[in-house]
Amino acid sequence: MRSRPAVIVLAAGQGSRFRGLQHKLMQGLGASTVLATTLSNALATQMPVLVVTSESLAELVSHHVATRDMVVLPAADSAASLALGMGYSIAAGVAARSDASGWLILPADMPMVQTSTLHTVASELDGHAVAYAQYRGRRGHPVGFAAELYSELVMLTGDEGARRLVARYPAQAVEVDDPGVLLDVDTEADLARVRVAQQQMQYRDAR
Repeated sequence: MRSRPAVIVLAAGQGSRFRGLQHKLMQGLGASTVLATTLSNALATQMPVLVVTSESLAELVSHHVATRDMVVLPAADSAASLALGMGYSIAAGVAARSDASGWLILPADMPMVQTSTLHTVASELDGHAVAYAQYRGRRGHPVGFAAELYSELVMLTGDEGARRLVARYPAQAVEVDDPGVLLDVDTEADLARVRVAQQQMQYRDAR
């Protein structure tokens, strides 16, 4: 059976720019939370989903996916995690799903990325080493990588994530009718914008 791309959900960041009492991924979004909504959209693709998370968020993540579908990184203040950044999260996720035909990198704080967008970007990995979603010409997430980049992905470290890989290889822009590819939750203002976007989407779907 041909392997499929895997969705790697990055949920290991400290969320230090968010000033709320709870972590940004725990914030309410409709009847759900930011994290749960992102995971619901990813799981709905029926592609393999793996969540890379931190010790502090592991219990929260375990409410939504099985332990086998999680990678728990060292605590953010431990010596082992210093200077590792998003790149290390990507590397850990890719290594844990080494049998996939490619990987879609999806930050957990992007709950408005539609399931159809994940499918669309994944389909581009058959013919491109790198593909990414864009909306009205603006680059967003997810970013997809084909299996041929495995050896480079598992060596990533640092806060730049995979930007150098995206710059080094011809990257296919995938235009989608999905403004959610640009919407992440870093601040309270971001969360307010995402809540408005969700309400607008629900209103359109109900018409």
